[in-house]
Amino acid sequence: MKMTQASQNNVQQLNMTFCILSALAIIMVAAGHLGYSVLTMGELFPYYSFHIPLFMFISGYFYRESEEEHPLLYIEKKVFRLLVPYLIWNLVYGIIAAAMRACGFTMGEGISFRTLFIEPFLHGYQFIYNYASWFVPVLLIAEILNLSARLILRKIGKLPVLTHDGWLAATEWIMLVGSLIVGVITVQLAIGGHVWGNYKAAGRILFLFPCYEMGRFYHEKLERHDTLGNLPYFAVVLTVQVLLNICCSGLAFSSVWCTGFANGPVIPYVTSVTGIAFWLRIARVLTPAAGVNREVRYLGRNTYAVMMHHVMVFMLIKAVIAGIASTTGLCGDFDFEQFHSDIDYIYLVRGSEQFKMVYLAAGVILPLALQYGLDRVGKGIRSRGPNEAVRFAIRK
Repeated sequence: MKMTQASQNNVQQLNMTFCILSALAIIMVAAGHLGYSVLTMGELFPYYSFHIPLFMFISGYFYRESEEEHPLLYIEKKVFRLLVPYLIWNLVYGIIAAAMRACGFTMGEGISFRTLFIEPFLHGYQFIYNYASWFVPVLLIAEILNLSARLILRKIGKLPVLTHDGWLAATEWIMLVGSLIVGVITVQLAIGGHVWGNYKAAGRILFLFPCYEMGRFYHEKLERHDTLGNLPYFAVVLTVQVLLNICCSGLAFSSVWCTGFANGPVIPYVTSVTGIAFWLRIARVLTPAAGVNREVRYLGRNTYAVMMHHVMVFMLIKAVIAGIASTTGLCGDFDFEQFHSDIDYIYLVRGSEQFKMVYLAAGVILPLALQYGLDRVGKGIRSRGPNEAVRFAIRK
């Protein structure tokens, strides 16, 4: 069946909305690593209260039931799109870390089987310069976990004692409620100090998994009802968020380490919902103005590259400043010791908070430029024949 022009326009608009949402999300990730609150709405929506759950939400939104018809093909596709590029870049950053240690830097572990293939699934900080990509193995496992759970539910739904259609209709509720129960228990265990060491690997997955299911649930159950006008919509979301800020002891938490849950096991999911709801509607409002903007679409479709490389770009900027400081006497307060030992050290020229915009802009643009170059190389290789094709880019 051919899509009508109106249907094609709706799909295009929808894709653009989520491109904008993805672009905003990755900018928040990079800004969060700078301590730059440019998109927190005056700290009303702290990045660390929702931005990693937002990425899970977006991924869950794009899951389709048709994937369950060929589960092994789905897993293979996810491995090649997510894990293989990660492992390649992990090796590259292992080599970079070794070279930088030879130059006096103290960050990053040595290259070994463990740091190449095991620690990415345990914490993802093995070579430090690509630590922001810890999310990739977590997302892969969440995708496989989601598929596996749905295949099990499909098998259960075929039992004679159940009404198949009714069971299928309840699947989204079962996945959402079940994952939330497990997530809340995980957060409670983390608050009690029971999610530590290597348990954090499982903790972060179980904590974030409900956010993946929220994306799927929104697509299947809520999106068609999401028609409230902008004024009442924002009034409700902002009122809830203001009350949360007033009543809670700080809204930020650490998804990667499963820590910082200062307000009990439920509030992290509440702030995830309010943050996602706010920025989803912002993305929808911006969609008509953005049109089919190529730059925004490219950023929204290549958040993987920015996630993988923006921390290294920050290091490159600091390296340039270090060169200026050592050769000209300018930037005399540059801390060389921290530069060599602390990945989170951010030097601000003349102490200007606004200089973080230089880091942020470069942290987004340079990884995209690198990805664009790889795209061009990949296109050239593919044009020579299908047997020489190499996938360089992640595509949703």
